Amino acid sequence: MQILTEIHRNKGININGKTVHRTAVRAVIRRGQDLLMVYSANVGDYKFPGGGVDEGETHSQALARELREECGASLLGVDGELGAVIEYNFAEEKDFDVFKMTSHYYFCQVSGGFGAQKLNDYERDLGFKPVWVNIDEAISTNHSLLNSHTPPEWLRRENFVLEYIRQLI
Repeated sequence: MQILTEIHRNKGININGKTVHRTAVRAVIRRGQDLLMVYSANVGDYKFPGGGVDEGETHSQALARELREECGASLLGVDGELGAVIEYNFAEEKDFDVFKMTSHYYFCQVSGGFGAQKLNDYERDLGFKPVWVNIDEAISTNHSLLNSHTPPEWLRRENFVLEYIRQLI
């Protein structure tokens, strides 16, 4: 998959040091100029539905699980790859220098409606809810939050991908 960009969440990260790897998948679902996003009522940002790939899961299986959990939606199909974003941060694990997460973005199709979400405590605390939002509104909202004193750690990644998609449509 094509690497779209690399993001260093902090300065001074030794990206060549002992690394903890995480793989994530994110669903890009369009309806005209609108995207299916997960809105955080607590923070006010928009993010693509998705999350970590569990051991033994394929990317398609992880996309289906994450869409069910975060949106209550059923994955109908994966139409192709958009690209990947690599993020580096300091590792929280002892004896590791760097945390490296690769988020793979896929164009997907979902069923029409939203069912019950299956959020974990962290997602519930953030007030995650699925919404259809105009891409320009999502970019503008997220951009204004990037200038706040404590934006969510994923916001630079999500806004980069939103702006990348905006150039494609």
